Amino acid sequence: MKNIQKVLSFVFFLIVSLSFSQGKVAGTVIDGEFSEPMAFANILVKDTTTGTSSDFDGKYELELEEGTYTLVFSFIGYSTQEITGVVIKSGEVTTIDVILETNSLDTVVITTTTKRNTENAVLNIQKKSAVVLDGLSAQAIKSTGAGDLANAVKSIPGVAIQGNKYVYVRGLGDRYTKSILNGIDIPGLDPDRNTIQMDLFPTSILDNVIVVKSASAEYPADFTGGIVDIVTKDFPSKAEYSISLGTGYNPDMHFNDNYLTSEGSDTDLLGFDDGTRNLPINRYQPIPGTFENKLLLNSLTSRFLNELRAKQEMSGMNFGLGFTLGNQYDIGDDKIGYQASLSYKNETTFYENREDGLFVKNNSDFSENDLNFTLASRGSEGINNIILNGMLGLTYKTDKSKFKANLLHIQNGESTAGFFNQVISQDGVGGGLEPLTKDAITYTERSITNLLLTGKHRLSNEANAFNLEWKLSPTFAKVMDKAHRITPLQRADNGEFFVSPSAATFPIQLWRNLIEESWAGKVDIDKTVEIFGRPAKIKFGGAYTYKFRDFSTDDYTFNIRNDDSFIADGNVNNLLAPQNLWTPTSDAGTHLINIDTFNPIDAYEGEQHIGATYFSAEFNVTEKFKSVLGLRTEFFNSFYTGTNGTVDFDRDLILDEFDFFPSANLIYALTEDSNLRSSFSRTTARPSFKEASVSRIFNPILNTLFIGNIDLVPTYVNNFDLRYERFGENGQMIAISGFYKDFTDPIEQSFFQQAPSQLTVANLGDAIVYGAEFEFRQRLGFILESLDNLKLVTNVSVTKSELTMSDDEFSSRSLAARDGETIERERDLQGQAPYVINVGLDYNNPDIGLQTGLFFNVQGETLEVVGIGLVPDVYTQPFNSLNFTLNKSFGEKRNSSIDLKVSNILGATRLSEYVSFGTNNQTFSLREPGTEISLGYSFKF
Repeated sequence: MKNIQKVLSFVFFLIVSLSFSQGKVAGTVIDGEFSEPMAFANILVKDTTTGTSSDFDGKYELELEEGTYTLVFSFIGYSTQEITGVVIKSGEVTTIDVILETNSLDTVVITTTTKRNTENAVLNIQKKSAVVLDGLSAQAIKSTGAGDLANAVKSIPGVAIQGNKYVYVRGLGDRYTKSILNGIDIPGLDPDRNTIQMDLFPTSILDNVIVVKSASAEYPADFTGGIVDIVTKDFPSKAEYSISLGTGYNPDMHFNDNYLTSEGSDTDLLGFDDGTRNLPINRYQPIPGTFENKLLLNSLTSRFLNELRAKQEMSGMNFGLGFTLGNQYDIGDDKIGYQASLSYKNETTFYENREDGLFVKNNSDFSENDLNFTLASRGSEGINNIILNGMLGLTYKTDKSKFKANLLHIQNGESTAGFFNQVISQDGVGGGLEPLTKDAITYTERSITNLLLTGKHRLSNEANAFNLEWKLSPTFAKVMDKAHRITPLQRADNGEFFVSPSAATFPIQLWRNLIEESWAGKVDIDKTVEIFGRPAKIKFGGAYTYKFRDFSTDDYTFNIRNDDSFIADGNVNNLLAPQNLWTPTSDAGTHLINIDTFNPIDAYEGEQHIGATYFSAEFNVTEKFKSVLGLRTEFFNSFYTGTNGTVDFDRDLILDEFDFFPSANLIYALTEDSNLRSSFSRTTARPSFKEASVSRIFNPILNTLFIGNIDLVPTYVNNFDLRYERFGENGQMIAISGFYKDFTDPIEQSFFQQAPSQLTVANLGDAIVYGAEFEFRQRLGFILESLDNLKLVTNVSVTKSELTMSDDEFSSRSLAARDGETIERERDLQGQAPYVINVGLDYNNPDIGLQTGLFFNVQGETLEVVGIGLVPDVYTQPFNSLNFTLNKSFGEKRNSSIDLKVSNILGATRLSEYVSFGTNNQTFSLREPGTEISLGYSFKF
């Protein structure tokens, strides 16, 4: 019996030993002709019968014992590739991606390491792409040290980030840039923008980011600068688990005793309010006067939050954490896998010297060039921003189908507290100046939930089978401004303070509710055929998107009756203190007043329907000359419900468009590694719900008012691109591009004439934009061999924009011109940057696990708000961003890493200024972000 046990034990030990001596090689086979996954390619271990084939998704896996192998990749009609030096280690997965090219029956032998070069993979996508695009791989993201997508994506040529959140492509504003997630629309936490906040995505969940710069029929038509496609990781080929921790210190913001904050709710740390800030009374609750239901008035007033002044306390550091996990399992011949992530960021920002201003030209003396301010605001503001991001993806894969469900939820809570000293002009043109103080406590809760269901199917085993892909994606978004408390006081000559509605408005508490849902679906079908005797690809399909938005505002104002001595010292916390509330007995103190508690003018409903069909053909005219021709049709209907006080809209159809969007991309392969590209496309930019409306949205901190424009029409753009690109080894490349864009009816943000506190949007004229891009990635090994791991990365975009003003704008500018000033008919296009520069030195030594770099980014002076009449233009000034990153991995399997990053080394400020003839620029807004040092640690299990 004991001998049998020994034998069984030995057999068990032998089996375990053999199982642990095995490793795996896995990867993707790419069709070099169309830069797409290649189904049913053959993978064979040389000089053996061991092998496998790629599935319909181009993926393959092969289990092998420890050792070094040569793999042979083949497919009928494509060149065979041999990959030598493939090292298999026990319990590890070696990733080998291969591109098979046509037009050759020769065997190509490639010596490779066992490390995957994902930067080269992205460059191969660029090289073989049917459209002009640039990409950023997970490897390149890691080299920048970026913890989120916003800090990573700005290294892509022609890409800039506004407010550290929103992406601009080729200097065009976010109106002309579209962001999609895994190939389908997803709205952001700011639904008035065409792009989602890039800082919401931790880099740990990203596979790559692709920026498409020339249109083709399968892409949505509502982009002009570019489409940013955020591609998240698929399920891994083995179990992968990671955890990361990080913190950041900014000496200008953190451990500062003057930091401003307020009391919150118990769940603020999770990015949402627990109900503490909910509207305390019913929207339709009548508010009696002091002569009516007196007991009810006192009761209603007492229900509102009475903390109105920010308190000072020491600010903390930024910190964050996250984890990812994923794995796959075999179910017979099929596979099931998952990828999950959770990330948390807690950021504290303190602008100790925040400045804002509103300026106009002198309206009575045209020889006077200096500007008069109508508002000058200086103060401090503390901001605590929480971002909680969770994602879960499940994938089921058969030999000819792949089903995937991806659930993403982003929760964001932003608390602000500020105190401002202001001087305001009573007549709006610089006269009747009154000194004010303004206390502000605000909270905004945002959330977005997106479910993406996709299916990919190969309809037969034939090499030229039909491929079908479908996607369905509902998204639900909320933006809730809760208990915004703005309390302005006027200062008298004797230094005492009082409520002054004529100068500063009443003290106010407001709630804004924005609820939006979006349903997006698309179907794509493609098939390989023969055209002119060569392989070609035809694609066709359709898409439909439905969007609905409900927006409303509730605001409640307060006044003081008879005795206001309790706020003479300026302490606004006394305003709603229980002992200072109005009562029938005292007939004195603070009470609610019945003024526009819910005004239909400040509310609206919007509904949009967008339907599309397309057809495209990708084929070679000659061996080296490829063309991609396509046509997309889209209808766009927009319905509006609201009122401006005199005209009511009840689901009125305000936009009804049906358009054709042709595209043509021509690629000539000058050599095996270089292309010459040209393209033409027609695209559009459509007004948002808020813009195409008659709603009014008030900013109580700056006393500004946004007024919608129901007469807006979409912008149409003709795009022309020309590009030369050459690709080298090890991630090296050079590209030179030129582009020209012709805009009809661009939508621009503008002031009202002689009203610097009122903003709107309008179609102000036609415009052209033209420019050039240059990208250069070069390893410095040609200088010294020891410098081969050091790479110079440079990309520069230079753009010129010219908008021909409408008669109304040109006339208003001419009438307000200063003596000696000449008004040209052309001006800059709003939101168009004249240049974007990215320069970096990137050192990457995988042998010692070290990546480090120094990166510089700047965007040129950009027209932010269009002036009109007496109101000058506002320009965003250049922000010179210099950042240092270092990543060091260590451990036997390099599964631990430390990240060090220094952001904004130069201490640049974010400044927007009024620019006017013959005088110094004046501040529109000024923020000082300071320099941040961040440290992070991650561990992979």
